[in-house]
Amino acid sequence: MVFHISRRQIAVALSLAPFAGPTRSAFAQSAPLSPLIVRGGSNFTPIPIAVTSFQGEGGAQVTSVITNNFKRSVFITPLDPAKFVEKSTNPEAPQMDAWKSINAQFVLTGRTGRGADGKHKTEFRLFDVATGQQVAGQQYVTDANNARRVAHLVSDAVFTRITGEKGWCDSRVVFVDESGPKEKRAKRLAIVDQDGANIKYLTRNDELVVTPRFSPTTQDVTYMSFGRGDPRVFLLNLDSGQREPIGNFPGMTFSPRFSPDGQRIVMSLSQGSSSNLYVMDLRSRSTTRLTDSAAIDTSPSYSPDGSQIVFESDRGGGQQIYLMGAGGGAARRISFGEGARYSTPVWSPKGDLVAFTRQKAGQFGIGVMKPDGSGERILTEGFHNEGPTWAPNGLYVMFFRDPGGGSGSKIHMVDIFGRGDFPVPTPAYGSDPAWGPLLS
Repeated sequence: MVFHISRRQIAVALSLAPFAGPTRSAFAQSAPLSPLIVRGGSNFTPIPIAVTSFQGEGGAQVTSVITNNFKRSVFITPLDPAKFVEKSTNPEAPQMDAWKSINAQFVLTGRTGRGADGKHKTEFRLFDVATGQQVAGQQYVTDANNARRVAHLVSDAVFTRITGEKGWCDSRVVFVDESGPKEKRAKRLAIVDQDGANIKYLTRNDELVVTPRFSPTTQDVTYMSFGRGDPRVFLLNLDSGQREPIGNFPGMTFSPRFSPDGQRIVMSLSQGSSSNLYVMDLRSRSTTRLTDSAAIDTSPSYSPDGSQIVFESDRGGGQQIYLMGAGGGAARRISFGEGARYSTPVWSPKGDLVAFTRQKAGQFGIGVMKPDGSGERILTEGFHNEGPTWAPNGLYVMFFRDPGGGSGSKIHMVDIFGRGDFPVPTPAYGSDPAWGPLLS
């Protein structure tokens, strides 16, 4: 089977670097090789995999990127190469007894190099140690400057083959890059790969930007800009670099977020001491009011099927999370932690969980709960954690953490069971991450 990824899907935001392909050849694949470890809850054992060194030009980089992705995956753990008994297996099939001796369940081999046509070819083979059989393999042909992207594609293919879950590595994150002294910090939009590499700046640092949000279906981003004049909500296309204001609203606008089909934006508009939720159709630019109260309703987020909205409100006397139909109407409170305030709810793309920020006893926690409010668990807690955003497969949450003092906030990533908390490296400080959809 041979298939292509479009240039639109492959494009790096605002980059002019050409990309021819990649063309992928894949082996037919059956059901996932391991029982879905995520369904068992937090009491799982990560699946050990041996990532052998990819041979050929650029192989070291590909190997490093794949290994780093698996280290941060929580569900799959790469074994230490220093313990490998068989040092080189490419391109031959590995000797399974050697890998059984170090308790590897899977062995990943591969090679990469430049062909006669100048294109870069990368291929991998995944072996099940227990059966000794090759269980997956693909080949990618592309330009050499996209080696990191191909490494992410390999990571996702292996992750999906083993766990049965969608991948997450071939995705990007928009965030607010913060630089300069704390009392006068410049803020501009930036985009990076999910592992913090390939940073691109999307706006200048002479305008204050906040709350970027990724479309779940396209390479579009909405955000608020406090530039010249009144604050406005902009829509930015990452492929073309074109941006346009989506409307001028009286008062302040907060937390614009896309609907699941990418055709609408739901937001909070302030009027005096209150704020209410509104939805805008991006095609007609018509606006519909969803709530009508004297409270502060903000941070709306759609369910994946578009039928409901979860949001933050103080209508009950303090910050809590509420649920209502997408067309407005009666709202039902779903957060009930004793002595706690809840904010910034975001619905998982899988629909099974809502992520949130919880403030209790001076601690800011990032947590998840079921949409009915049950099953609450805190994934990480500290001085100031805020702003959760979901990975496209619903298994990880990014957020930003400010340790206080003279420093600034940094972006972190945690899995839905709180077993791994990993920093996402950025050149300066960073806040308000928004995780985009898979590129492929």
